[in-house]
Amino acid sequence: MKDILDAIQSGTATSADFAALPLPESYRAVTVHKDETEIFAGLTTRDKDPRKSLHVDDVPLPELGPGEALVAVMASSVNYNSVWTSIFEPLSTFGFLERYGKLSELTKRHDLPYHIIGSDLAGVVLRTGPGVNAWKPGDEVVAHCLSVELESSDGHNDTMLDPEQRIWGFETNFGGLAEIALVKSNQLMPKPGHLSWEEAAAPGLVNSTAYRQLVSRNGAQMKQGDNVLIWGASGGLGSYATQFALAGGANPICVVSSPQKAEICRSMGAEAIIDRNAEGYKFWKDERTQDPKEWKRFGKRIRELTGGEDIDIVFEHPGRETFGASVYVTRKGGTITTCASTSGYMHEYDNRYLWMSLKRIIGSHFANYREAWEANRLIAKGKIHPTLSKVYSLEETGQAAYDVHRNLHQGKVGVLCLAPEEGLGVRDAELRAKHVDAINRFRNV
Repeated sequence: MKDILDAIQSGTATSADFAALPLPESYRAVTVHKDETEIFAGLTTRDKDPRKSLHVDDVPLPELGPGEALVAVMASSVNYNSVWTSIFEPLSTFGFLERYGKLSELTKRHDLPYHIIGSDLAGVVLRTGPGVNAWKPGDEVVAHCLSVELESSDGHNDTMLDPEQRIWGFETNFGGLAEIALVKSNQLMPKPGHLSWEEAAAPGLVNSTAYRQLVSRNGAQMKQGDNVLIWGASGGLGSYATQFALAGGANPICVVSSPQKAEICRSMGAEAIIDRNAEGYKFWKDERTQDPKEWKRFGKRIRELTGGEDIDIVFEHPGRETFGASVYVTRKGGTITTCASTSGYMHEYDNRYLWMSLKRIIGSHFANYREAWEANRLIAKGKIHPTLSKVYSLEETGQAAYDVHRNLHQGKVGVLCLAPEEGLGVRDAELRAKHVDAINRFRNV
């Protein structure tokens, strides 16, 4: 691995130099173990500790197949799917790997007694398999997490509809929280030159998810002037939704849970902010009973911030805790786009407010290849910025996942894989200088 890292850091190594580098037989990776899937049995979700289930192991280098690439991972990041994998909720990811392993002789590689996790990366291509023409060893890349087979017609208008659509590093093995990752070559995109490795790795999954959910024709199709309610507006997903709303001429109404998070939203340019803890919103009277009076109080507060207007689009991802309120406050004919459900998957709402007011609920899941490319292009142009707040070492990934699980973080948290320190990998210092304050915004709060 030292020779690989030296070549990356030299700044002079050619594609031929990278192609000639010998690959290691093994590498370090963050894993969960199949024989530990019951270690949290009987515990509540909150009490399940990723630090106990995430390991850093030496694992053998996987075989490279057609249409694939091996990438030296300089940095990655932690997403909620990393947390779900680590606590084996809502189910163990080994079921995903077993099913994928039955698809073909090649996919059998993924069905292992360990799962290398992680759905983001920034790094350098080491090898490409047969049939790969767009990428070569030495290319600096980021990866989106959409893995598709595209053997069915269903996915050809929208790759997210492919029957064999999976999220890399969650529903497949050989993910990005490792020194080397195995990806399909059509997951690769150019690394934004003005960002460091850890900054470039941070947007991937959440930035693309927010783009589809809010901007794309497959999501809410946000337009100028729309009032957009954004839950968790300073978080890993919401922080990108807030930026897309502001960049697209919409009016974000940012819901946060602390004065510190409210200040982050103001620093991004948002003006309409609701601190739901400070204002004491309790949408549930108890575990089974919601409180419509609180929905109404919340709607009244929104209208105070919008000059009397209701919400055009709700950017929903907390799920069970907030969904009833989201449906209620949306204007007649408005749209609720939903993904993730981090507070619970079993949503409850009063359907009278949906059907009689002609509102729409749109399910949104990650992004197709084109949407991911467009979202990355906006990062590369400095229109949307990383929301990286803290960086951990590979050995500290368990702590990073714990912090995300407990909502102790702001924005996104990064993980250094091969990169020996933060701040490396910047190729366009001039563009970076124009946006350095925005790039560091989440670090400075």
